[in-house]
Amino acid sequence: MTDTRPALPDHLSVDPRSPHHVAAVFEHDIGIRFNGKERSDVEEYCISEGWIKVPAGKTLDRKGRPLCIKLKGQVEAFYR
Repeated sequence: MTDTRPALPDHLSVDPRSPHHVAAVFEHDIGIRFNGKERSDVEEYCISEGWIKVPAGKTLDRKGRPLCIKLKGQVEAFYR
């Protein structure tokens, strides 16, 4: 079976309303490594700018979505 995966974009978001959301990528299991540690709570990332957005605890914004904080560091995206 040949498994053709799309190239991982430089900037990707989990939110389907975001312009950086690529549905074809989410058909596969992807992982994010941030500063050498694998993270499973990443909402959005940008490899070239070196940041990820993760939920800040259980806090929600006024629209009911998780309130995210931006962490800067080395970002690496990969397929599992």
